[in-house]
Amino acid sequence: MFVVGLTGGIGSGKTAATDHLARRGVTIVDADLASRAVVAPGEPALDAIVDRFGAVLQDDGSLDRRALRDIVFSDEQARRDLEAITHPTIGRELYRQIHTSDSPYTVLVSPLLLEGSQKEMVHRILVIDVPPELQVARTVARDTVPETQVQAIMRAQMDRERRLAAAHDVVENHGPLRHLHERLDALHETYLELAQRHGG
Repeated sequence: MFVVGLTGGIGSGKTAATDHLARRGVTIVDADLASRAVVAPGEPALDAIVDRFGAVLQDDGSLDRRALRDIVFSDEQARRDLEAITHPTIGRELYRQIHTSDSPYTVLVSPLLLEGSQKEMVHRILVIDVPPELQVARTVARDTVPETQVQAIMRAQMDRERRLAAAHDVVENHGPLRHLHERLDALHETYLELAQRHGG
């Protein structure tokens, strides 16, 4: 299976990109969705998170993601502890989804694709890129969170220069949505060709 890893900083437009590729029939494996599944009530990872971080549950027993985010993005050790709990399980779930995909190529979308071992699952890296000030503005508007929290998340992610240096393909997403779609359509054709060569 030929796998394209899609990443970008917070607020860069990863979801807009994957939504468009999904409409072209591409299977999207989403690390964020996998990370939610592995901490659902009854999952061992949720019990481990409660043991480590205490009362980070909502009334219905599900994880209070915002409370946990407030903790881990202000404490480097806490973030490392959370990753040690969740990343192995997330990795196994991503591997399972990739290997059950039946589209010509598969996209693994992950904000932390380049920071850990997930990059070893992909053959090519696509970065969706926007200037940092646009990342902040979009995320504050979308999530109604303070600018300081967005900046803390950005600091926890790989810096823009290193992310761009690691990319095989870069799509700039600071213009109209149609520009994003046009660039993705061209890359889609490229990826179909690469997948065919990979499979052949």
